[in-house]
Amino acid sequence: MSEEGHGSTRDGGGPMRPRTRRELRAAREAAHAEAARAAPRPVKRLRNRTPVIAPDPMPQGAPTILTVCTGNICRSPLAEVLLRTRLEALGVRVHSAGTHALVGAGMPEEAQAVALARHARPADVAAHRGRRLREQMLLESDLVLTMTQEQRGFAVQLVPSRLHRIFPAREFARAASGLPDAEIRRLAATGGDDPRARLGAVIMAIAGRRGSISDDDDVLDPYRLGSAAYETSAAQLDPALAEVERVVQAALGKTAE
Repeated sequence: MSEEGHGSTRDGGGPMRPRTRRELRAAREAAHAEAARAAPRPVKRLRNRTPVIAPDPMPQGAPTILTVCTGNICRSPLAEVLLRTRLEALGVRVHSAGTHALVGAGMPEEAQAVALARHARPADVAAHRGRRLREQMLLESDLVLTMTQEQRGFAVQLVPSRLHRIFPAREFARAASGLPDAEIRRLAATGGDDPRARLGAVIMAIAGRRGSISDDDDVLDPYRLGSAAYETSAAQLDPALAEVERVVQAALGKTAE
């Protein structure tokens, strides 16, 4: 489903016309930013109070994937909980963040529904809380998967040194699709026995296969667009996540249980 046609606007008081992709994106960014400003701030740790649970520290040597969207309540947490379910047995850590996150907010009911329908763990879905993208998250991640080209640009501006590790999820899948499992295993072998080095060698090879940049790789932002939009967004993301799973399995030389 195209983003065109969701809403309309007037030109100089004239007839209504469909809103363009750029106008829709700008409107959603503004909505996310407004909601983020209105969202409750994270509770600070206070003495003699129940402590706030911090994210788990990154396991030493564990390959890490970071998924990124705008508000960190719809697309990137969906990718996070699905990849975690599929890759955790391989020793891979998966987390998510947002460029304009609704800090502390959970996944909307529609996002939870599409995640559970795809066999995400209910506890992971219920536990998710939005958090803002930080430089350290990018530095600690072996692979960063954004939902749009614009978000990729935002992440690269934060940490330019991670340029070759940051991809729109659908672009990553497109670039990786021409690599058979045997070639992925050959590339991974150059990293020796270190899982992060093995995955890193494959990611760098995939970065060298990037083609033309296109907004067609963007995953639809379903925020405030209703249940059908959430399903469309998830359906766009499904093949990309399947390709990420294939690449990681081949790179680590294991098969998910």
